[in-house]
Amino acid sequence: MTDDERARFREVAERDPPKRRVRELWVIAGRRSGKDSVAAAIATVAAMGEYRAHLRPGERASIMCLASDRGQSKIVHRYILGNFTTVPLLSPLIERSTEETIELSNRVEVIVSTNSYRAVRGRSIVCAIFDEVAFWRDEASATPDIETYNAIEPSLVTLPGSMLIGISSPYRRSGLLFERWQRFYGTDDDDILVVRGPSKLFNPTLPQSIIDRALERDPEAAAAEWLAEWRSDIADFVSREVVDAVVAHGVFERSPGPGVTYCGFVDPSGGSSDAMTLGIAHLDRDGIAILDAIREVRPPFSPESVVTDFSTLLKGYGITTVYGDRYAGEWPRERFALQGIRYATADKPKNDLYRDALPLLNSAKVQLLDHTRLAAQLCALERRTSRGGRDSIDHPPGGHDDVANAAMGALLHAKVKPPQPARMVRLNIMAR
Repeated sequence: MTDDERARFREVAERDPPKRRVRELWVIAGRRSGKDSVAAAIATVAAMGEYRAHLRPGERASIMCLASDRGQSKIVHRYILGNFTTVPLLSPLIERSTEETIELSNRVEVIVSTNSYRAVRGRSIVCAIFDEVAFWRDEASATPDIETYNAIEPSLVTLPGSMLIGISSPYRRSGLLFERWQRFYGTDDDDILVVRGPSKLFNPTLPQSIIDRALERDPEAAAAEWLAEWRSDIADFVSREVVDAVVAHGVFERSPGPGVTYCGFVDPSGGSSDAMTLGIAHLDRDGIAILDAIREVRPPFSPESVVTDFSTLLKGYGITTVYGDRYAGEWPRERFALQGIRYATADKPKNDLYRDALPLLNSAKVQLLDHTRLAAQLCALERRTSRGGRDSIDHPPGGHDDVANAAMGALLHAKVKPPQPARMVRLNIMAR
């Protein structure tokens, strides 16, 4: 490198260049800075390698483009395909090409995949690209980025020169990318390199006026998108360790018991976009709120049919009053009434339910079921601070919290407002 190049390298890495090619490269950069094209260039060079001496008969060396969905991972895939189709020396290497796979004559394949730890197992990987890894979400896992990394690491050890590339704009201060930045940014390590810089530093052609306007509209969001700064207005609602500590591992549902007063909470849905969920809980003698049952019906479904099924379960636990939010006006109240269940509107909105549930989670005053989607949704919840200083707790963009809402609602109502036994409800009705 020239002196100017070394100075630029130190500007984005806060360290001297490594002595050899690293095994892991983590690029934290603003939008439109060329992250995908650089990752594709590295992957293209890796795909031209000769690995046949290290492969079993019939095996291929894999380059995997991983993202939160296939559409996003195809961006890097298209860049790699473009490199091979437009360069005359490379195009003869292509044996077969589909929307998700490029097979080369040197027994290398380029694969588009989602960020699933299951999809990467059993392969010999020469290059793995974690695209926009700071935004990975998976309701089947509380930490899909870490689990995918742990699953893919052994697949990188058998082929010489194998490499993992993580590329993303920054987001909240948690997850694999944030951990790698905290641990290795500015650290002289010959195996792991972390670089970080604003969009203009990597792509000087970007108009500064657009960035300035974005910073004026929303400083926190624009600082992450264009300046590659971690967001300070978004934080984890609850840590994975706290959730794991209150999960009764191996307990998936509890049967109703005699003499126990149960509470139900439903998160209604029209059946076309969100799931409809139900949580049932009770308060034990030690003051611990115990989650007994969770039901989740994902769309599409018939709301009337789901109400019937939920009502049958509620009656099995001796519940005649179920709580829920103000969704769809009188619709839930009328449908549950037809099944002999009173639908009562919760006193607090979802945001307040989560806020009040946090101290109970942190102090282990609740006990959850072993439910993967419940744990994943709780760990994905974000606490956002507005410019006025008001906090809100909700799922990330594109995510869901239907199971978490029903579970926390049932636990809180069991803790602070247990329903009356069915006999007392009938007496009150007669008195009126």
